[in-house]
Amino acid sequence: MAGTDPNWLAHHASAEVERTLPPLGEMLKAYRSANEITQGELAARLLIDQTYVSKIERGVRTIRDVDFLARVAELLGVPLNELYPTNGHPAQGGTSPDPVAASQRRWLETRRHLNRNRASLAAAVVTMYPMDLRVRDVPLIAGKGWLPDEPVPLTDIALKWVDGPQRVAVDGSEPEAFAARPLRAPGSAHDRYTSAVRYIDPPTLFENRPSYRLLDLHWANGRGEMTFGLANYFDKLDVSEAVGHETAAAMMKGQTGLSWEDLPFRALIGDPFGFHRRAVIPAITTLMLRRRRTHGTATFLLHWRDPAKVATASGLYDVIPAGEFQPSSMAPWDLSNDFDLWRNIVRELSEELLGTPEHDGSRSAPIDYEAWPLYRALERARGEGKVSVYCLGVALDALTLATTIMTALVIDDDVFDDLLADVVTANSEGVTVFGEAGQQHGIPFTDQNVNRLLRSEPMASPGAGCISMAWRYRALLLSS
Repeated sequence: MAGTDPNWLAHHASAEVERTLPPLGEMLKAYRSANEITQGELAARLLIDQTYVSKIERGVRTIRDVDFLARVAELLGVPLNELYPTNGHPAQGGTSPDPVAASQRRWLETRRHLNRNRASLAAAVVTMYPMDLRVRDVPLIAGKGWLPDEPVPLTDIALKWVDGPQRVAVDGSEPEAFAARPLRAPGSAHDRYTSAVRYIDPPTLFENRPSYRLLDLHWANGRGEMTFGLANYFDKLDVSEAVGHETAAAMMKGQTGLSWEDLPFRALIGDPFGFHRRAVIPAITTLMLRRRRTHGTATFLLHWRDPAKVATASGLYDVIPAGEFQPSSMAPWDLSNDFDLWRNIVRELSEELLGTPEHDGSRSAPIDYEAWPLYRALERARGEGKVSVYCLGVALDALTLATTIMTALVIDDDVFDDLLADVVTANSEGVTVFGEAGQQHGIPFTDQNVNRLLRSEPMASPGAGCISMAWRYRALLLSS
């Protein structure tokens, strides 16, 4: 933490023979003095009220909250078990409770709450943002210039590349994120949120793969330009899932609403659209519309994301295909070969709808897209005007601040039936939703179904955004 002296305790009390720590109130005073901060600023770092700090420093408050003591231990850099004797922590049967087990249990309960309630949590937290940042009637936010005036064909979007590492101001290791990182040992928390997920609640798919990091974005005159660099997938989760976890923890307290005081890590991030505040690593979320030209109608599929298999948007309905914008492997040739929005969409379509094995980097050569039958057939159909793909804009999930590039893929029914006749009912991430019984071609793209999904069903924010934006521009999409 900027301005924090890591050796403050040594300045206050040199090592004693019996290693006895001073009273907690004295340690907090010494910490404030060494770092020149107020009681209010210290309270914010410990996620408590200023009056609570005052009572501790005056010695009139006995601390019995294991999780709070764990936060203090992390902040002061002292072993958690050494704080118990100084604060009269009650021991039952002559033994202290296991602080690690208690911390991890609380973390797991909160993560379960997060995964079960992502849709309602997103709806609650989006109200904290100004109306001009909200995306229509869904829990997404978008910065100025993040949404084009109307859908832009992917062929009219230029991608630029920046070599070398790009620094971030916030990476999830900050004290403000401590409440989202449980203890891994007495007095020592997991250093990142993904570390806690890996060891406490690992889903089936959880790989720290190279990912394309968005560094800049522009729309003008019906065209777009996106600039990218390289990062890792966990760089995204260490911030986005911690932000979501923090929100879930605040709502579990039974509050009727949220305030910025409840969310110190979100507040630390500041501008959610700042490309250098954190690693902005987008997914590409695609609404695929099966178009019947002769009727001017369309249908679409959904995807239910299984919480046992995925780490994000779990337990929700989403559009399909959807996936992180990332190369298919760590090989340097794939970094450039896969740096293409359309190629990423086709890979996800193949994996999620046709059940083909996910590209895992085990190949010794890049994907030959031009020789791939599915890709070649889709490209031919694009040339004939039977397949169109548009970008609807870029936005953030209000709950996690995770970024998504929203797209719409329109496929004529004859092409769809020829290439996608064998859509799987389940894949490595969840279950395909076709609609009512007998609707083999998907859910009708109607006002009734759109409103039902956006208002009554647990939808992932990016998928809801794609459906909402596509419905708004349905005349353009279905007539192209």
